[in-house]
Amino acid sequence: MKVSVLGSGQWGSTLAQVLLDAGNEVILWGRNKVVVDEINTKHRNSSALLEHPLPSQLSATCQIERALDGAELIVLAIPSQSLRENLLRWQGLISSDIAVVSAIKGIEISTQLRMSEVISQVLALDSSMISVLTGPNLAREVILRQPAGAVAASTNQELADLTAKAFGAPYFRVYTSNDVIGCELASAAKNVIAIAVGMSIGMGFGENTQALVITRGLNELTRLAMARGAAPLTFVGLAGVGDLLATCGSPLSRNRTFGEALGRTGSVEQALRAISSTAEGLTTAQALVELAHLVGVEAPIMEAVCDVVTSRITPHQAFLNLMTIQTGAEINPV
Repeated sequence: MKVSVLGSGQWGSTLAQVLLDAGNEVILWGRNKVVVDEINTKHRNSSALLEHPLPSQLSATCQIERALDGAELIVLAIPSQSLRENLLRWQGLISSDIAVVSAIKGIEISTQLRMSEVISQVLALDSSMISVLTGPNLAREVILRQPAGAVAASTNQELADLTAKAFGAPYFRVYTSNDVIGCELASAAKNVIAIAVGMSIGMGFGENTQALVITRGLNELTRLAMARGAAPLTFVGLAGVGDLLATCGSPLSRNRTFGEALGRTGSVEQALRAISSTAEGLTTAQALVELAHLVGVEAPIMEAVCDVVTSRITPHQAFLNLMTIQTGAEINPV
C-alpha cells in the first residue's frame, strides 16, 4: 500500500521504517524543514534517532497535500495535545473513505477524549475507519530492528487485520484486537505510571517500590478502563502489562526518564530539560484522573503524579501519601 505517516519525530520516523520493511510505499510528513531535508538527503533524523540510518527509499515532505496524495492508509504519529489542531487544518484533505491509524498514546486534556474519538469527531469519520496501533514499542529498539510485538485495535476486524498486515515486518509482529477503549486507555495510563516509577528511582528507591507502583498502577488502569467499557483480558496482553513493563522498565522511556529527573530534583522545569522530546504522561495525568473521577474509580498513583507535575506536592510527599492509604483486599471482585 501507499502509506502516509504524519509526524517526523522519533516514533513517526521509526514507524516509517517498519512500514517500508513490511513492503509498503511510504511518505513521511513533518513540520520541520531541517528534519525533512536531512531525511531526504542524508537518510537520517539525527534530532530524534541520533545517527541511525533510515531506509534510502523513505521520502519526506513538509507539504501535507503531497503527503496525502494517493494515500491508501494514513498513520498519525504526532503529540496527543496537538492532534485536534492539526486535524482541523487537514480537515478537507483527508477523505472519509481512507482508513486512519492512530499511533498516538494520550488523552486530550480539554475533553478527556481518547485519540480515536478526537479523530472521529474532527474528521467526521466512522469508528470503522479508525484503528489504533499500540504495545511495548520503544522507538530506539524498534529502529534497530530488534524483535517487538504490537496490537492493532479497531471496531472493524477487517481494518484491524489490514493494519496488522501493513505493519507486519520480519521483526515487528502485530496481533489484533477489537478493544479500542482498553488499548487506548492502557497506552495513555502507562506513561503516567512510568513517571511514578521514574520518581521512585530518582528518589533512590529500589525494586520493591517499583514493583509496588507498577502492580498497583496496573490495578488502577484496569479498573478505570473496565468502568469505561474495556475488556479485562486486554490488560494481561501486549497493550496492557506488556507496554507497562517496557515503559516503566527501560531507561529509553521518555516518561520514566522525566520521572527520574523529577524525583531527583523535585522540579518539573529541570525534569523537562532532561528529555529531548514529549513526555506524554505529563499532559495525560490530569485527563486520566478526571476520567477516573467521572466513573467513581480511585486512582491514587495517577492522582499523585498529577499533583506532582502540577507542583501541588513534592515527589517525597506523593510517596508519603501513597503509603498512608488504607489497604483492603488486593483484588476485589468485578
